[in-house]
Amino acid sequence: MSKTFVIAGTDTGVGKTLVGAGLARALSLSGRYVVAIKLVESGCDDSRRGSEDGHVLALATGQSEPIEAIVRLAAPVTPALAADLEGVELDFEALVEEAREMSAGADVTIVEGAGGLLAPLTWRHNTRDLAREFGAPIVLVSSDRLGAINHSLLALAALDGFRVSALVLSAPDVPDASTGTNAEAIRLHAVAAGIAVPPIVMLGRVASVDDAAAELGDFAATLVGGVWV
Repeated sequence: MSKTFVIAGTDTGVGKTLVGAGLARALSLSGRYVVAIKLVESGCDDSRRGSEDGHVLALATGQSEPIEAIVRLAAPVTPALAADLEGVELDFEALVEEAREMSAGADVTIVEGAGGLLAPLTWRHNTRDLAREFGAPIVLVSSDRLGAINHSLLALAALDGFRVSALVLSAPDVPDASTGTNAEAIRLHAVAAGIAVPPIVMLGRVASVDDAAAELGDFAATLVGGVWV
């Protein structure tokens, strides 16, 4: 049976796709059949189709389908609103079933959410619902910048009762005074806040998916080795 992981973010622009694609590439290079999927993506534009999240994920595995997000929406707003603006009906259950069919036979399936953890994929569903539907553990991604402590702990609190395999802190484009200090700060304050913190994985500033795969290789091996938090 395929192992499925859901990539969630504490916000938009924190590095979810780089982490998801990096894990997918690392696992593919280890000889596993991996399918990486983004169910719905907003802010899509034909002029940058090759750099869209769904396409980056597909390139990481070399999969035949899907080669982009299952549903592409143009407006650069949360998917539920983008769908309303375009008159598109998002059928969450149908999208989940389509993703299952596309990943049939895979050793590992990686499903990336859209935006932050509670950003609406539809007006009734968010990335937590993806994890629930797939029965999958979550890899939570945050940016190692000012705000990471609050954003990470809020997201982890919202994931109480879910399996969270790791919190990945990705290096921001522009480091600030907090960069490099947030991991320990999150651990320290989590005790006072009564919030469980999974293992924290650091992802340095990388130039490509291949570089991300190299940095995340050990973590990827741990994931498929059946070690859950």
